[in-house]
Amino acid sequence: MNSHLMEMVSREIVKSLPPEQKEIYEFVVGLEEELAQKASTSEEFMALLVKHSPHRQAAAHFNLSFGQLMMTMHEIEDKINRQLENKLKHVTWVELTDSVRARKKRNKVKYFYFSLNESKS
Repeated sequence: MNSHLMEMVSREIVKSLPPEQKEIYEFVVGLEEELAQKASTSEEFMALLVKHSPHRQAAAHFNLSFGQLMMTMHEIEDKINRQLENKLKHVTWVELTDSVRARKKRNKVKYFYFSLNESKS
């Protein structure tokens, strides 16, 4: 599956989380993204994670124990993964580049049709 599509769907799922879960998740992910920006290698990123511990910072910020924060993050991530899996089962993703190029003569543009049929479960 296309990584851009997965990212789009994941962002929509995060937006739909209950406010408290959304705030905690976005706080932790934001700290991790800041560290990723500073790191030039995966090893450096891992070292920054250990040094700055975004999960411990989040626990302190939200007045939770580290264990409570970790349990909450696991619950949120499980919820996101379940919803993502469910949504991706209902995705239609068709590349139309060749057929559109044949008619429009635009060689540097790619065309896709994307449909996400919402499931009732």
